[in-house]
Amino acid sequence: MTYPPHQVKKTLPNHHMLGDQRHERFFLFSLAGIQFTHILDFMIMMPLGPEFIRELNINTHEFGLLLSSYTFAAAIAGIFATYFVDRFERRILLLSLYGCFIVATLICGLAPDYHSLFVARAFAGAFGGILGSLVQTIIADSIPFERRGKALGTVMAAFSVSTVAGVPLSLFLANNIPVLGWRAPFIFIALISTLILYLGYRNIPKITGHLDHIHEGSRLSQIWTIFFAKQHLRAFVFMGFIMLTGFSVIPYIALYLTANVGIDNSYISLIYLCGGLATLLSSRMIGHLADKYGKVKVFRALAIISLIPLLVTTNLMPVPLWVVLVNSTAFFVLVSGRMIPAMAIVSQVVDAKIRGTFMSLVGSVQMLASGLASVIAGMVVTIGSDGKMDHYNLVGYGAAICGLLTFYLVGYIHKDSQLPKVAGHSQTP
Repeated sequence: MTYPPHQVKKTLPNHHMLGDQRHERFFLFSLAGIQFTHILDFMIMMPLGPEFIRELNINTHEFGLLLSSYTFAAAIAGIFATYFVDRFERRILLLSLYGCFIVATLICGLAPDYHSLFVARAFAGAFGGILGSLVQTIIADSIPFERRGKALGTVMAAFSVSTVAGVPLSLFLANNIPVLGWRAPFIFIALISTLILYLGYRNIPKITGHLDHIHEGSRLSQIWTIFFAKQHLRAFVFMGFIMLTGFSVIPYIALYLTANVGIDNSYISLIYLCGGLATLLSSRMIGHLADKYGKVKVFRALAIISLIPLLVTTNLMPVPLWVVLVNSTAFFVLVSGRMIPAMAIVSQVVDAKIRGTFMSLVGSVQMLASGLASVIAGMVVTIGSDGKMDHYNLVGYGAAICGLLTFYLVGYIHKDSQLPKVAGHSQTP
């Protein structure tokens, strides 16, 4: 059966192909747009720090709380979502949450003071965090495993686009629409998100296969069973180490390059631009390679090769700009590229009927692990009396150990994906 784009009420059983390649492209484009906007919503905050501090009369600590409100709300919402995510049809739930995200983002742009902005950012993070997990769940439900790497590569390329666009776009809008100032980026995201919501309404089919599952016992006991199933715990630990590998290093790259390597601050945007564009181009290729040669092989290759630019980044001495660009671009491509085969493997560990619950828990683990990585790294690195960052190399060595652990763990995760799945109310031996 085919599902033409103009047909609004489409139904897609789990693990069945979309009707045709054209509709699948529109389907993935709609999901990528949702992914792009909720990540962009987080990215635009960072370069506007000085303007927030000036306009809202806050200090750097309060601005830090404003940033963290998004990620912590996303982590908490991911846990809360486990109570309902598998009890609703995927399409309706995704579009409803996305509508709530748009409203929360618009309220951010209209917030009259710091406290109302803080609350609005928390709501935007809560809806955005659930959206990220739900998008990956829908791909796993809709795209066969043998083609899932390429599909995930397409949607995850949205992360690269938002990384590239987030910093310059927010500064451009804030500086060129003085009537709105820092409010302009939020209103812009709300507008383009409304267009993407319409595209999603037209092109995302109904997905109902998971609704056949009979939920027995209390919901809390079901979530407890899902979380503590042995193969699921291994998947959570695996994803946690992946996040620790990258996010212990990434938040401090710009500071290290300017303070220790001697790179002028004006070139930091160029470094992220090159890394983001290269990742955008490489994401689909990595997904294709994962489908062709096997997700485990490609992940292990990326996990090992990525340690080279990671260790170079955390031990770099003063070098020419082109050396920094080559190394940082390789770092972003390889470190982010690991996520494509990793998510494809992890999504296969769980039974489709409880995949939404499981992926929500995975999303919460990712958020918590990335926050923990930044905190731990912040406790290790110090700023010396000469203004240079010390002990960043120790962070790099710790990240490399985490990377090697993922190389080891991925084999177990792949074996778990071949075992009988855990149901929402009972556990396989």
